[in-house]
Amino acid sequence: MIDREAVRNNANYLRNVRPIDPEEIAEYIEGSAHPAVVRETLREEAFDLRLRERDDGAFEPVPEEPVPDPGWAPTAFPEEYSFALEDLLVREFGANWHRGESGDELREAVRRLKDDYLYGNDVAYDRVAALGYAVYHLPAYYATIGYVLDDLVENGLLDRTLRVLDVGAGVGGPALGLHDYLPDDAVVDYHAVEPSAAADVLDHVLDETGRNFRSTIHEETAESFLGLDGGTAGGGTAEGDDAADEFDLVVFGNVLSELDDPIAVADAALGGLADDGSVVAFAPADRNTAMGLREVERAVATPESGVETYSPTLRLWPNATPSDGGWSFDVADDLDVPPFQRRLDEAAERGSADEPGEFVNVDVQFAYAILRPDGKRRVDVRASGGRCARMADSEDHVTDRVNHLAVKLSHDLSDGDNALYRVGDGSQTVDHYLVCTRETVLNDDLRTADYGSVVFVENGLVLWNDDEGAYNVVVDDETVVDLVAR
Repeated sequence: MIDREAVRNNANYLRNVRPIDPEEIAEYIEGSAHPAVVRETLREEAFDLRLRERDDGAFEPVPEEPVPDPGWAPTAFPEEYSFALEDLLVREFGANWHRGESGDELREAVRRLKDDYLYGNDVAYDRVAALGYAVYHLPAYYATIGYVLDDLVENGLLDRTLRVLDVGAGVGGPALGLHDYLPDDAVVDYHAVEPSAAADVLDHVLDETGRNFRSTIHEETAESFLGLDGGTAGGGTAEGDDAADEFDLVVFGNVLSELDDPIAVADAALGGLADDGSVVAFAPADRNTAMGLREVERAVATPESGVETYSPTLRLWPNATPSDGGWSFDVADDLDVPPFQRRLDEAAERGSADEPGEFVNVDVQFAYAILRPDGKRRVDVRASGGRCARMADSEDHVTDRVNHLAVKLSHDLSDGDNALYRVGDGSQTVDHYLVCTRETVLNDDLRTADYGSVVFVENGLVLWNDDEGAYNVVVDDETVVDLVAR
């Protein structure tokens, strides 16, 4: 048994002098500790000591500065991860995994998963289903997490040492994206909760991550890990309220719709956060899952709970909670088609009227929410009753021209006619859209503003759209739109 305290003390002394060499520390430990044992001890203590292991085996301090903006804009799923997935497919089915009976099984698994998501059915993952899920979803989910994390990084809220809980980690898309998003000098204590056969795929692809991305897979349900089924939170390893066991980041990547009680699980996860931590949840852009995510967000981020919606659906009015449909999602550039998707798709039998591409999924479209218990918001902007009308009061303003402070919650949803953008201010009870019937230099900030930006709309005409059951605020040549916060 090595003297861990002695290893820690020596490491803390040397960190300010020179890179920490396990062989040097071994000389100072009573009992002739082997350098390999010292190295493994340093690896286990690295997160708490804020040390990263270099390629030469020495250790050095992690920089104190927060994670910088990496300019995340992947164009393709990384080759090394593609190889890792195809290696699993070849091991399971052989070199022609995409053809014959195995190809048919995988394609059927993909079709079944797509139908289950579409109709809100319970989703089950056996070995084949997990591999089919990986083929179809892994690239887009890899890309998604980076775009979501950008909201935290822009305000310096992501530390270079991160204790991460990935709830329903699946086949590893969010984990791999997180790994590549962070700088090389980051240290991550990553915990995945995944009870299904997807855990085997996850374990394999995590082998491709670096030495400072230390992973633990908990093959149990989220409810069990978080102590909701009567067990001990943390998979039986947590120490209650000990801050050392709190997470800096809890990720729900495309899993909330699969939980029996997503609100209870999200609430429990918030209870396991560090005071300055974040819950990051994202979901496919389809109506059911996107609106389901908003339901969870609104249930846990309440004035009573003190939990704040950090982004993107900012509550711009004090003590307001929206109750509209909430179907809002962001869109990023498509990825290149990865070779494993192309192979599975090209091997499918099709009739003369069938279009190729059924098993290709490179669209990066996602609904997301970032929640924080410390009250921080991506931009600290508030509406004023002296200057703006609340969207909750739009019924009183139909055919009037009013001012709105609004969050842009969609890209252009039109079919090429008048530009149409979903918006909210955190008070809306039904859907609101800005409809630009005439773009001018005074309102073109509406078009150029990014998803999640806050805009001030001056002199917009409020109309009721009976067909859609929504309010349209017309932006024309009498309307001014100014970007307040990007």
